[in-house]
Amino acid sequence: MSGRLYVVATPIGNLADITLRALRILGEVDVVAAEDTRTTRKLLTHHGISTPLVSYHEHNENVRTPELLDRMRGGESVAVVSEAGTPSISDPGFRLVREAIEAKIPVEPIPGASAVLAAVVVSGLPSDAFVFEGFLPRRSGERRRRLEDLKDERRTLVFFEAPHRLDRSLADMADVLGDREVALCRELTKLHEEVRRSSLSKLAAAIQRTPVKGEIVIVVSGASETEGDMDAAIEEVLARTAGGESVREATRSVAEERGVSRRTLYDAVLAKRRNDG
Repeated sequence: MSGRLYVVATPIGNLADITLRALRILGEVDVVAAEDTRTTRKLLTHHGISTPLVSYHEHNENVRTPELLDRMRGGESVAVVSEAGTPSISDPGFRLVREAIEAKIPVEPIPGASAVLAAVVVSGLPSDAFVFEGFLPRRSGERRRRLEDLKDERRTLVFFEAPHRLDRSLADMADVLGDREVALCRELTKLHEEVRRSSLSKLAAAIQRTPVKGEIVIVVSGASETEGDMDAAIEEVLARTAGGESVREATRSVAEERGVSRRTLYDAVLAKRRNDG
């Protein structure tokens, strides 16, 4: 008889944000595979649970995955948890789930806290459809190319970001995506929880002046421009340049006023000028 794998969501900050079912499962399984055993032990101790822990993270999953599969094949039950939130959402867990499925071991989700969903619902931005992108690339060039791929995406965009890269990522977002609505969700459910709702340009400037710390989720409104909006923006830029403004200055002003992508508008203006001779 094979065992079972439980994918268990744990709190993203507040230890009370865990379901009764999750507590029951964590107390009943043979072992809990934890991304950070210290954090998970704190959670289990808080709720009076003494289930054995083993570490399971990106640096040991190659070795630990077959070990856990063997235990489940032998009839043991395993709960996999991340440091916070739902496993395999930018956290370890995907590989174990995948290989358990291939081994025909039952996999059962135990839903609960999610930083992604918490940020989306509190952002005030459309939540009927959204795209979770995880962490953007660390290097600016790669990050900007990824944002270029997303600039026409009409669904709400959701990102994770590290505090030390936040200022550069916001600046790249403002430049590539245009000056859209954004919600910066920091330390959700924790003592210093904060949600800033602003525009990308204003938020980027504020973070440049005063950096922030903690766990961060960025929620950005999707693209709203239509072909007609862009055509009108191009014509306005051309009119301003005819009046003496530089292309860059006119593009920056019009993009902010109309809420379109500065980079897209700039490239379109240059293309039209070339085509018009």
